[in-house]
Amino acid sequence: MTATTRDRMIAGAADLMSRRGVNATSMRDVVRHTATPRGSISHHFPDGKPQLIAEAVTFAGRQVSIPLEKAMNERGVIGGLKAFVASWRRQLEATGFEAGCPVLAVAVDRYVGEPSDKDDAAAQQHLLDLAEGVFADWRRIVLAALLREGLAAERAERLATLVVASIEGTVAMCRASRSADALDQVQEELEIVLATALACRKK
Repeated sequence: MTATTRDRMIAGAADLMSRRGVNATSMRDVVRHTATPRGSISHHFPDGKPQLIAEAVTFAGRQVSIPLEKAMNERGVIGGLKAFVASWRRQLEATGFEAGCPVLAVAVDRYVGEPSDKDDAAAQQHLLDLAEGVFADWRRIVLAALLREGLAAERAERLATLVVASIEGTVAMCRASRSADALDQVQEELEIVLATALACRKK
């Protein structure tokens, strides 16, 4: 299926956010990056940059959650973790460590809109709510995998948060160091923690 102009702009915005952050991603940059007509902005995103960035966050969340859930369902929590880490490693290495996580960019970057935007504070809160929802969805997927393998709910919830927070933070570290070494180290430790937790519940 061929991507529509709207889809290309949303994906392009997510890509630029992963590299530059939210505020350095302008509507003009997205048009240039995706080679789409300037008029596409008002046609597809009548509410301007806040709408485009919000849809890019949702898009970026699904780009992770769909394969993550599939991997957790098919390979279990350890195998799912390996796939989760591998997907971030591929993105980092394929972009020369320029692209991180656009959802994290929304969480740490104070939103400043286009000159025509009316309420940056409301847009900021909406984007934070969306980012929180994406992180919660990723945690939910890991939590469900841990529960399927018999872990108690309270411990499973803490470990799911640990997995998502660890990987997200490590992706940022890898961008800074231009190396995937930290990701390899964190994956190894997370596998030990998860395997130990799962072994203990079997006793």
